[in-house]
Amino acid sequence: MQMNGLKVVWRRGWTTLAAVTVTLALCGCSYLHVKPSDKYVYVTSKEALLRDRVAAVSNRTGTVKNGEKLVVLEQARLWVKVKAPDGAVGWVQKKDVAEQALAEQFIELGKKHAKDPVVANAVARDEVVLHISPGRKSDSFYRLAEGDAVSLLQRATVEKPVTPGATPKPATSKPGAKAAEAVAPAELVMEDWWLVRNAKGETGWMYSRMMDVSAPDTLLRYAEGQRIVGAYLIAKVDDPDSGVLNNGVTVTSIPEYVTVLSPYKAGLPYDFDQVRVFTWNTKMHRYETAFREHGMEGYLPVKITASVTDRVPEFTYYVLPADAPTPVPDSNGELKPAHTIAKTYRLEGSMCKRVLPPGVQPPAEAKAPSETTVKKKK
Repeated sequence: MQMNGLKVVWRRGWTTLAAVTVTLALCGCSYLHVKPSDKYVYVTSKEALLRDRVAAVSNRTGTVKNGEKLVVLEQARLWVKVKAPDGAVGWVQKKDVAEQALAEQFIELGKKHAKDPVVANAVARDEVVLHISPGRKSDSFYRLAEGDAVSLLQRATVEKPVTPGATPKPATSKPGAKAAEAVAPAELVMEDWWLVRNAKGETGWMYSRMMDVSAPDTLLRYAEGQRIVGAYLIAKVDDPDSGVLNNGVTVTSIPEYVTVLSPYKAGLPYDFDQVRVFTWNTKMHRYETAFREHGMEGYLPVKITASVTDRVPEFTYYVLPADAPTPVPDSNGELKPAHTIAKTYRLEGSMCKRVLPPGVQPPAEAKAPSETTVKKKK
């Protein structure tokens, strides 16, 4: 009887173990199965429609906008089925989205330059996209609307791509030159790009011709054919009879500015070659030039501070020294001078005075190529 009882217990245990094994098999070993992580794409177009199927005739199931993160549900050759943040599900064209890897590159670019100083401000001239690197052929992601404000961080200059189908300009021969020197190589056409950051912190490279640097309209008339690279508020003066109106109301607090300018030409080895300070004449009720310097190879940023001793406004800008080589663009098109000279001036009323330690002579400065050319012609 005792042996029979042991056999019954053993059989029941084996039956239970077998039942558990079968149950785990039927469940697909759900306790051991790890759910794969979701894949995402990001909307790169201004707006895209979601469709219920990939066909010539389909129904709209939703709308997604630039920068939105979509969950990938299914892939096709030219389409991808996604789930939008609002829960809408549908097919969207692959040309309207970017893979997660590209989005991560832009995120890393923003983190890398998160603490970069703002050297100037601008607004988008038209709808424009931001690129991952300087150049029209680089990948784009974020999109700006016309009038969107951006902060400028740094400039790069790259070779302008040749328009497909365009006939290249033939090389010219120099009169009287030797046979080996008769043919002159064609000059490269360059274009400028700026690393920018918008109000949402989105960072990318923007073509310079698609932006307008923020500068007061009252200063633009004094540009004299030059491009204003940056305009910086340095002080304000009171003028109850200024004659300046804002929505029909007289403006009594008039701003004064430090501006830096450059020729309207891309690919220059410097950011600016002219500095002008505009102060307000309270008797004539107009802007006047209090300080002007030109011919230098200047580099951003321009810093506005106040004297530690008497709180007088000061401004500092940077120029290339005479013994330093003119910088050339690196592989990314960025210009990085080996070293620069910091020049600081005090604004005392309508006069600007340079700040130098006692007995120190100002170091020699490099001259902009345009300035040298003018002297040779003379």
